[in-house]
Amino acid sequence: MGKVIAIVLAAVAVIAAVGLYYLQVFHYYERVSPRGFVLQTASGEIPAEATNIEAIDANSSPIRFRACFDTPLGPDVAAERYDSADPLNAPFWFDCFDAEEIGEALARGEAQAFMGQKNVEYGVDRVVAILPGGRGYVWHQLNNCGEVAYDGTQIGEECPPREDQ
Repeated sequence: MGKVIAIVLAAVAVIAAVGLYYLQVFHYYERVSPRGFVLQTASGEIPAEATNIEAIDANSSPIRFRACFDTPLGPDVAAERYDSADPLNAPFWFDCFDAEEIGEALARGEAQAFMGQKNVEYGVDRVVAILPGGRGYVWHQLNNCGEVAYDGTQIGEECPPREDQ
């Protein structure tokens, strides 16, 4: 009887693990078709001409958005730089977005990251990175207010009040 119970428990654990993996890597993501992207400048926004856009998003988290595109713009665009850019990993099946490669290009100074949109959702910025060959990448990243808000720390005066509170 003990062996049967152990086998049932092991089977339930395996099924739960496979289900959880599927939910995190496949289920919540969906391909989306954004019309394009903008870059913030001192005087407002400029559209980033984009073709061959591939993008995914998930409504389960504000930082799951990823996109890849081609653009005639280079990394010398006169837009607001995003100095703390840290590309987040995409699911393995979204193979146009390689966070490690993008991060290395940013670290070497070959690519440049720009502010796409501040506070897409509270505490989350849209970051646009452009490589010299005209390949562009977009992801959502927590800003200072988002990091404080989502770790449970008291939000300081430098952050705007949250609308949902």
